[in-house]
Amino acid sequence: MPYLMRLFPRRRPRFTLPLLVGLTVILAPIVPPRVGAAPAEDVAVVVHPGVSVSGLSLTELRKILLGDRQYWPSNQRITLLILAPEARARAVVLRRVYQMTEAQFRQYWIGKVFRADVASGPKIVGTNQAATQLTAGIPGAISFVNADHVPRGLKVLKIDGRSPGEKGYPLQ
Repeated sequence: MPYLMRLFPRRRPRFTLPLLVGLTVILAPIVPPRVGAAPAEDVAVVVHPGVSVSGLSLTELRKILLGDRQYWPSNQRITLLILAPEARARAVVLRRVYQMTEAQFRQYWIGKVFRADVASGPKIVGTNQAATQLTAGIPGAISFVNADHVPRGLKVLKIDGRSPGEKGYPLQ
């Protein structure tokens, strides 16, 4: 141990406190204080452009996301794409649509696949961009992304008759 202490002596930083105070004084006028939470950003439910549906009720959306409804009215198979656990949009959908915690969600899908109620669980995608690209490329695909990340060409579904950004939209 004494040998390592000679190789890596402990040194106290000399200018830590004055540097920290200086940065605080300089940056204080630039960074506004955070008074409350940021305004809620809507989550858009997007589908492949070939899907014939233009809107769903929250109950119908829940059936699709729970895997209870696996086909669109045109008999096209629904492919469910879900954002990774760290995504804000996923947290909103878990809370508002699934009404589950992350652990309950995982357990639900493990049981659903184990009982062979579905062929496979939802496909997990890492980012909003990946979700929109895959949704645009897979016929019958449905996903949810932050409303400001919806590219042209994807169909945004109305939920309970409301679009993202409208008053009373349920996925905030």
